[in-house]
Amino acid sequence: MPLPSLGRLGSRTNLKAVSPGRHRNAVKTAEDQVAEDKELTSYLAALAPDADADPGSTGTGKRFGEAQVYQLRMNLIASQQLKDIANERDISPQALAQEWILERLSWEGQAASAQDRRHSDTMTDEFQFPSDSFDEPLAGRR
Repeated sequence: MPLPSLGRLGSRTNLKAVSPGRHRNAVKTAEDQVAEDKELTSYLAALAPDADADPGSTGTGKRFGEAQVYQLRMNLIASQQLKDIANERDISPQALAQEWILERLSWEGQAASAQDRRHSDTMTDEFQFPSDSFDEPLAGRR
C-alpha cells in the first residue's frame, strides 16, 4: 500500500511533464547555440596580455610589479576616523592608509640611518679629549 504524499496539492492526475532543463548530457538545439561575437572577441584579445612579451608571465600583477597585498584590521572608532579624514581629503580610505604607511616607513628608514651614523661615529679608534682639559695647570707641579 503506497503512503500518501503530504506535499502534493492534489491527486496524481494533475502531474505535468517536466522540462528537461539544461543538463550536461542534454542535446543542444540550434537555437541554444549563439553565434560568435567577433567584436567582443577582438576586444577581449586586445585586453589580454601579449604572450610574446613574457612567456613565463600569466599577465597578472604586471602593473604592480613585486607588490604585495596586506589586510588591515582596525577597530570601529579608528576605521570611522580613517574614513572621515579620507573624506575630508577627497581620497579613499585605502589610499590614505597606504600613504600613511609609506610615509611612516620612509620616516623609520631615515631615523634608522641617522642612528646608524651616530653609532658608527662613536665607534672610532680616536680618543677625543675635552677641549678645556689642557687649560688648567696640573696640581702638584710647579
